[in-house]
Amino acid sequence: MILASSASTQVVSGVLGFLVVAGMGVVLFFVFRSMNRHLRKVVREPRWREEARQDQGQEEEQDYRQNGTAQP
Repeated sequence: MILASSASTQVVSGVLGFLVVAGMGVVLFFVFRSMNRHLRKVVREPRWREEARQDQGQEEEQDYRQNGTAQP
């Protein structure tokens, strides 16, 4: 088995390596941009929770009007 000398074996990434890395950068740019748009659409608190709070507030007001005291 013949081993090549270290002087004749150089590894150079070249144009293909650059294109792969640049392509990955472009793809990541669009992925992060899309993710950012989707995250802006996410509602921080669901509507049903807000509606439940409003319903609970109305029930407490009705209890107060009937009894004169708020019920826990």
